[in-house]
Amino acid sequence: MVIPIPVSNPLETVRSYLQESVAPQAARLDFDRAALHQALAGLGDRGLLALRLDVPEEVFGSFQEAIARDSGALAFLQTQHQSAAAMVARSENEPLKQDYLPHLATGDRLLGVGFSQLRRAGAPPVRAHKANEGYHIDGQVPWVTGWEYFQEFIIGAMLPDGQSVFGIVPFTSTTRGREGSISFGEPMQLNAMGATNTVTAQLDGWFLPPERVVSVKPVGWMEKQVVQNSLRHSFFPLGCARAGLDIVWEAAQRKQQGFIFEAFAALDGELNACRDRIFHWVRGNDRTDDPIELRSKAIDLAVRCAQAAVTVSSGAANYSHHRAGRVYREALAYTVFGQTTAVMEATLARLVRDRKCRSSID
Repeated sequence: MVIPIPVSNPLETVRSYLQESVAPQAARLDFDRAALHQALAGLGDRGLLALRLDVPEEVFGSFQEAIARDSGALAFLQTQHQSAAAMVARSENEPLKQDYLPHLATGDRLLGVGFSQLRRAGAPPVRAHKANEGYHIDGQVPWVTGWEYFQEFIIGAMLPDGQSVFGIVPFTSTTRGREGSISFGEPMQLNAMGATNTVTAQLDGWFLPPERVVSVKPVGWMEKQVVQNSLRHSFFPLGCARAGLDIVWEAAQRKQQGFIFEAFAALDGELNACRDRIFHWVRGNDRTDDPIELRSKAIDLAVRCAQAAVTVSSGAANYSHHRAGRVYREALAYTVFGQTTAVMEATLARLVRDRKCRSSID
């Protein structure tokens, strides 16, 4: 199997690319699909779109953090493909791997994912049953990001026995007669990252042949993955928090007000401490911390640093294309990305706990 050679210095490569080509047009990437598509292609041109397969978790975390610092839209879009690439790489379907893996890092083939519904309690919204060596799939996928960017996506569907089947399906409306149909809704009007084109997908009797099956996972697999991957979404709010502090620092330099420098120093210290603890956990150096608590702290910092950016930007922050407003909207999005009940509980508990502390002081 031919797989592209890993990039020798991925962090240096991506930071240079972000600084030169992404950061200057971050506001535009939020609403201009052509510009966002070009930014995604730039990552592919540098062989970075399957980086998760080639580097340690901490390096990939730094990569995700760096992109989130400069563009939430690009961070959100590329991570869908990175997740799909990781699933393909772990597949036992060797012909499928040989077909896809050589093309994922460069973006010659782009894949999305549509299986967040497997985390939901109650009746599964997407169901599958065995048929003719493959599977028939019915139901609605509530969230699939990358319409008109990705050619295909990996869908997750629940089998009657509680197992889950994952397979590659077209990311374009298709009717195949007796083999079913797949259709998509209009792109959702999101508060942040709208240009990423998140849609719903409806499958009616869609036949997934065995050659398109990525994997079949046992009962309880998704629950275990949620626990194991609880910190993976933390890199995005870390990057968002740093983006907020970039704005605060620039305002401090421009306005030369001591209280802005003091606010920056306090938040910067908190962010560095949180980041260190998260990366210690990822490296396996220190796992005494609860990963859910660490993630709730990263979310809290993203929101507070974004609010600080809005505050120092004054009324200008209310302009639709102002950096502070964009970062604030992205903090909102990162609060709920990949959210589980445990993350929701920890996030709310931290808000209440912090409020109680302030009340006791006030």
